[in-house]
Amino acid sequence: MSDVINLQATFIPNEGEFFRVKLALEIAIEQVVEETGCIRYEITQESEEKIVLTEQWASEEDLTRHSKGIAVQDLNESLSALLAEPVKLDRS
Repeated sequence: MSDVINLQATFIPNEGEFFRVKLALEIAIEQVVEETGCIRYEITQESEEKIVLTEQWASEEDLTRHSKGIAVQDLNESLSALLAEPVKLDRS
């Protein structure tokens, strides 16, 4: 049996873009929580300078499927001009 995968994704909005970034994440969350293997996918920290999304996946296979899925593609497209730097992923 696979070990559960824990991730934190940190998003740094461009100045003045916090609410647009948060809205894009909220839309993605609604889709992703329905994906196979998604245990947790929620915003756990937010400020004008940073939004942290905490993820938990049942397996590496589920995370891989998620990372190639339409929700992530749509999110990346929505955020392409809204972030000050690339998303930082930390695995624990």
